[in-house]
Amino acid sequence: MLREFLPTTWNNKLFGRRMEFGHEIDINDPDWVAWLEFYEDFYSNTQKRGLGKHVNDFGYKILSEINLDRKTIVEIGPGSLPHVDYWQGMPFRYLAVDVDERFLDITRKKLDTLRIQSESYLISRGEKANIAMGSVDVVLSFYSLEHLQDLDGYLSYFYKILKPGGLLVGAIPNEGGLAWGLGRYLTSRRFVKKHTNINYDKIICWEHPNYCDDIIDAIEKNDFKKLVLFQRPLGQIPFSDLNLVTSFVYKKN
Repeated sequence: MLREFLPTTWNNKLFGRRMEFGHEIDINDPDWVAWLEFYEDFYSNTQKRGLGKHVNDFGYKILSEINLDRKTIVEIGPGSLPHVDYWQGMPFRYLAVDVDERFLDITRKKLDTLRIQSESYLISRGEKANIAMGSVDVVLSFYSLEHLQDLDGYLSYFYKILKPGGLLVGAIPNEGGLAWGLGRYLTSRRFVKKHTNINYDKIICWEHPNYCDDIIDAIEKNDFKKLVLFQRPLGQIPFSDLNLVTSFVYKKN
């Protein structure tokens, strides 16, 4: 990808100062503590409205191709279920997994409104929910794989909890791609700089340790079979540097 040919100063601005701060989160770092306090405001202002919502919807549209009716679903970081309008069918059981109790409460209320049987799993970062192996029809992961420190471990876990023929469905931002980096520089980064003194170059490294191309490589190395892989907004041009989101459907062999 083009980042491999960009000057270090450009990469630092677009993708965080990774050589300096690394990928491992320092939970006692003042910037990280401030980020956790600010995150809900950041999320509601940059991801649930305007351009951010429009970009996120690119990824959610993949669900219009998946039959969820009477299925057991696991979702990592489901939040307010912003993709519900794209559902095809109503799940039988929904297992919500998150590191933040506030977001689990939002999910629980939404599922109660939809009258879907649900279970909530509050986990710490790096922990995996205690879900029975081979019990899940579909694992949903929208804009979460880029956050995982132990990506390979989680993908192996997803594979194990899926039934034979089960699906891994989701989307990731094209982190590490030129369009994504420029878009963040002009939007989210400005929002953080305007409202806080947080070192956002550090937060990018810790929040998004995984580049999009590395994520897709990791999924395919974990013995999943590719069914759908599509990039937006320029779906006709499958070039990660020019697109913002990659949607996918993989099947357990």
